[in-house]
Amino acid sequence: MSKPLTVTEKLIKSHLVDGEMVPGEEIGLKIDQTLTQDATGTMVMLELEAMELDEAQTEISCQYVDHNLIQTDFKNPDDHVFLKSAAERFGMWFSRPGNGVSHPIETERFAIPGKTLAGSDSHTPASGCMGMLAIGSGGLDVAFAIAGEPLYIKMPKVLGVEVKGELPDWVSAKDVVLEMLRRYDVDGATGYVIEYFGEGLKNLSTMDRHVIANMGTEMGATSTVFPADGEIRRFMESQERGHEFVELKADEGAEYDKYEELVLDDVEPLIALPSSPGNVVPVREVEGKDIYQSYVGSSANPGFRDFWIASEIVKGKTVNDNVSYDINPTSRQIIENMVKNDVMFNLVQSGARIHQAGCNGCIGMGQAPASGQNSLRTVPRNFPDRSGTPEDSVFLVSPETAAASALTGKITDPRDLEDLYNMECPEFEHPKEIHINTEMLTPPKPKEERGEIKKGPNISTMPDFDELKDFDVPVLLKMGDDISTDEILRAGAEVLPYRSNIPEISKFTLDVVDENFHDRAMEAKEEHNGHVVIAGENYAQGSSREHAAIAPRYLGMQAVIAKSYARIGWQNLINFGIPPLEFANDADYEDIDQGDILEVNNIREAIKNGNEVVIHNKTKDKKYTVKHTFSERQKEAVLHGGVINRFKAKRNGQ
Repeated sequence: MSKPLTVTEKLIKSHLVDGEMVPGEEIGLKIDQTLTQDATGTMVMLELEAMELDEAQTEISCQYVDHNLIQTDFKNPDDHVFLKSAAERFGMWFSRPGNGVSHPIETERFAIPGKTLAGSDSHTPASGCMGMLAIGSGGLDVAFAIAGEPLYIKMPKVLGVEVKGELPDWVSAKDVVLEMLRRYDVDGATGYVIEYFGEGLKNLSTMDRHVIANMGTEMGATSTVFPADGEIRRFMESQERGHEFVELKADEGAEYDKYEELVLDDVEPLIALPSSPGNVVPVREVEGKDIYQSYVGSSANPGFRDFWIASEIVKGKTVNDNVSYDINPTSRQIIENMVKNDVMFNLVQSGARIHQAGCNGCIGMGQAPASGQNSLRTVPRNFPDRSGTPEDSVFLVSPETAAASALTGKITDPRDLEDLYNMECPEFEHPKEIHINTEMLTPPKPKEERGEIKKGPNISTMPDFDELKDFDVPVLLKMGDDISTDEILRAGAEVLPYRSNIPEISKFTLDVVDENFHDRAMEAKEEHNGHVVIAGENYAQGSSREHAAIAPRYLGMQAVIAKSYARIGWQNLINFGIPPLEFANDADYEDIDQGDILEVNNIREAIKNGNEVVIHNKTKDKKYTVKHTFSERQKEAVLHGGVINRFKAKRNGQ
């Protein structure tokens, strides 16, 4: 009799094309669908062009425009034209600017139980709410998936979370995932897929599950998976896709590598304090603090119910005159249903500011808070400066807490509305009819109608990088734990318009940590032919944007030496030929100082033939042994100076 399988194991087993299902071992997965967005998709399209791809080999690939919507000059609109032409050229779907955020649209229109999805966005696991294995990856990994190549990851363990009970009044799915973050912080689920199961799931809607799956990323998880049950059938039928439903549940007796119990009845309103999603406390502990902004929307709270509850709380009232109540609808379809059901009317009448459908303030594209002011947001992240305001003070909350606080002008536990406004908790019911809008999703064109890729003046080609060599370079920067990709290569309206221009965007590399880093890196490149950086635990957490690897590589980064890495950031470094090395001894991290000169000899032989590299600190005349965990495939990529170089070499028979 075969071993009972979890949902995660079923999804992996049915798509396994390389490797064995042994935790920690590298496996290759067949990818059915891909998702790219405009902050990362520009590089994916340039990579597909460099690979000379003729046509997407997936069942469905969609290019979204949702991040860089502000058009202050030609750069963003030029990229929109470029992406549309590239999607047409490669036979992909195209979601037009203003159609909305990729993740909820993917869930509504394309997600199918039992399928795999790779996305060049770290919150791609949101579609795990549908019984999919949805994995966020670097753009180059997604480019290869579009080309029909396997997606390579380390076989994850499975963290089984048994859900029991029912949520109390004034508590919602955002509080559930904040509770998980309170338990696991930003790296406690690294190496795991989080799989939710149990009788309590009947009390969580599909979009509730979307909220939870979305922010599993913030715990370091490879992905988050839910079963495809009757609730998923209901959701797909409401989206006029019921014929695509496939039931998918764990086998009876399936065992998990780790077990967690989550009792919904015990969850209370929670809040993540600045500046980490894992810094979670009850709202009661910080209530009463004045706020400047209350923001509802983003991929982490994208459902109709999230906007509905925010509107019901402020219905017939006016928000505090010190508060900017920002509403970011997540799709054109959501906007139409908000209008149809008076949600938009209630919000507008309350004084809310309505923004276009897209990521917007979540990625620092508008809605930046005032200096020295507190901002409450339903977004997934609050890393430093991500909002667009230096030294920002961003708190992560549920729509209930956001709306309650917008009324009072202070951080407010939504349960207090019962006394403050004599308000009963609104009870949500799914609308009987949903207006479906697919008009701004452009399907793939027939081959004979596909034109050439159109490039504006801000769009450059992929830089060429040399193969791995020995180095004798300075430690340009020493950093602590949990350095995020927002700190390595920040987002925002000033930076992201250069996402298809590596020389320009590299000028912002690590400027959140050291505003002079670019200039010092260029000097080191001239004098020493490069540099290295040192970091603590969980380096490169957060966004999947591969610019956080490409830009440092362009500036001459020869290696990163850290205590540990976030999964996607680690893979991106390998993809672009920067070896992510790990300290074998934490004391060595303490011993190395910024400015020390580090020398490595015979690095190619060391990587090719083992998993250790010897570093000579010439400044202190000490030697350290560092390690790596590269697979044979990844060794080849690092030695060639990146995956593209390896691909070209194999194509040329080298």
